[in-house]
Amino acid sequence: MAALSSSVSEGQTSGQEREDENSLDVELLKEIGKKALVDALNSVNGAKTLVLDNTLAGSLGLVTDVSLLKHHGVDKMYWLESGPLTSTTTNIVYLCRPLIKYVKIIADQIKRHAKESLKHNYTLFLVPRTSTLVSRILEEEGVLGDVTISSYNLQFIPVAEDVISLENDNAFKEIWVDGDETVIYNSALALASLQKLYGQFPRIIGKGDYAAKLATLLTRPLPSQSASSSNDAPIPPGQIDSLIILDRHVDMITPFLTQLTYEGLIDDIIGIKNCAAQNPSNPPATSSSATPVTSINNEKTKKHHLTSATDPLFAELRDLNFSAIGRRLNKIAHRLDEDYKARLQAKTVAQLRDFVGKLGGLQTEHQALGLHTALSEMLVPHTQTQTFNKSLEIQQNLLASYEVSAQITAIEDLIAQGADMQLVVRLFCLASITAGGIKNKPMESIKREILQAYGYNYLPLLLALAAPPLAVLLPNPLPPSTPQFVTAAKYPFTTIRKPLRLLIDDTADALDELENDISYVYSGYAPISVRLVQCVAQKSGVLSNPAEKALVDDVDGKGKSASERRVHAHPIVGWKGFEDLLATIPGETFDIVQKARGAPLPSASSVASLLRPHEQTTTTVVFFLGGCTYTEIAALRWVSRQNRGRKFLIATTGIVSGSSLVESIAGVGKTVGSKEAGI
Repeated sequence: MAALSSSVSEGQTSGQEREDENSLDVELLKEIGKKALVDALNSVNGAKTLVLDNTLAGSLGLVTDVSLLKHHGVDKMYWLESGPLTSTTTNIVYLCRPLIKYVKIIADQIKRHAKESLKHNYTLFLVPRTSTLVSRILEEEGVLGDVTISSYNLQFIPVAEDVISLENDNAFKEIWVDGDETVIYNSALALASLQKLYGQFPRIIGKGDYAAKLATLLTRPLPSQSASSSNDAPIPPGQIDSLIILDRHVDMITPFLTQLTYEGLIDDIIGIKNCAAQNPSNPPATSSSATPVTSINNEKTKKHHLTSATDPLFAELRDLNFSAIGRRLNKIAHRLDEDYKARLQAKTVAQLRDFVGKLGGLQTEHQALGLHTALSEMLVPHTQTQTFNKSLEIQQNLLASYEVSAQITAIEDLIAQGADMQLVVRLFCLASITAGGIKNKPMESIKREILQAYGYNYLPLLLALAAPPLAVLLPNPLPPSTPQFVTAAKYPFTTIRKPLRLLIDDTADALDELENDISYVYSGYAPISVRLVQCVAQKSGVLSNPAEKALVDDVDGKGKSASERRVHAHPIVGWKGFEDLLATIPGETFDIVQKARGAPLPSASSVASLLRPHEQTTTTVVFFLGGCTYTEIAALRWVSRQNRGRKFLIATTGIVSGSSLVESIAGVGKTVGSKEAGI
């Protein structure tokens, strides 16, 4: 097994390089976002004050920097928040999402300036598009004539070489709690833009009621595109072989679990926001959420960008199970030490020149090693606490349906011990979903204890979790008055657990040596969402373990590289073979075959040729509506490594964790300490 680990990880280079040549260049999306911002700023002549919605700061930081903004006339930047706004420039540019609270603040500031007889030119850029509601509110406030309204069409932002995100932190809450489906329409526009860049999605496959709404939008000309699309040429087929859409509600178990990959654990414990984690030398405070957060300009809250573009070690470390991180860091340290010692063996001028050429890269790796060692040292004490290990034990027992009533008691004990509210609520929801509901008496008891321990301001959170369409906190049995659609939405976890191979028995030694299945990301549990992707793109991986098969094939595969031993990915044929299983999971199942507008219907021979395995690499886009976790990203990367000829581009409305979902639903906001903004 150890031998396989090295062959899988090191032997991919030759074939992987060929596949990388065919990867989609997602940096195009960054350039498009940057150009759109520059065009928007240039449309306002002269120096300008930029007033920024603080939730956009991180997103803008991924596509541009302060120097570019200053180059295009931005004199000062401020957060968009209530209160007076002082500007030394005639032009004031507001950049925000089309939310009522922001529009009210803008109207108040304009009226305040009018009272003070201050003359300014106001421009409002809405992200990602204009809204009739905004115009109506400004009209009601009597300032519509003073504002020029336009849009900054910021859509997908690359957050990794294979991950693009809309960076909308509240997408899940907006859809499943607020009933606001604007996110679905914005997602459709972003995916339509993706089609124009990289080619049409020949097939759209997915699961979930809201995912089906999104798929329907993609098959129709969108109103904002209708004027131009009639004259456009048909979108040609490209490298993309299909689009798989999953809405978050199809798998609510995965985000409530503790992430056990390196990147996932950093997100759970420290927090990753727009690819940045807080500086290890300044651990986050453990105070309540009501405490103001220090200004992003403050030196004490420097962030470190966790991206493979700037960190040479991050790609190697991010997807490992945390139990293997210490050994991998030690291995890297030894390698760097050997590389540094090479200078002692250099005797000729050519050898010295060669070493000096490598020195810059070694120093960069050395700095990265120091950072990841510091991060690991922050994580280890947390993973050794009684609360952390008890929560893992509860999660594993709930997934195995082992003594559910004892796990409910253990959750009550955590409340009594003062565990974090987010952790308790995550475990509470997990117990309800995996067990098909909790008996009424213990459920009401836990709700009461949560409110008494953490405050009655969390009552709306508990109500939202119990109400449809979310309905993750359900009593068992359901009362007779329960609506039929709520009864139908009850999750059949115990029914799908065995057919989808969700629980994998594995030893700690095997886990350390080999990422033996996608279940390594949760130390033995396979994310349902990724298993559903495998039902479409790697059917054999659902039924058996492709890594184990590779171990058997390795005996006869001597002389071949690991890439050559990998089986070529099968063609995308929809949910074939898993239809009955999919029918048991709540939410609409769909499989739509698209043809280019204006193109003839495909002939039988062309269809047959499409189904034939090709040597070129295609890309399957997986879109998570409502957010995905870092562990799901790691699992999809693992799936991608098992076959030749298919890569995954992971698209999402945002990166989420169990805590961020609970905080979003609860409305736990963070305030900014300083009015002056920065990116």
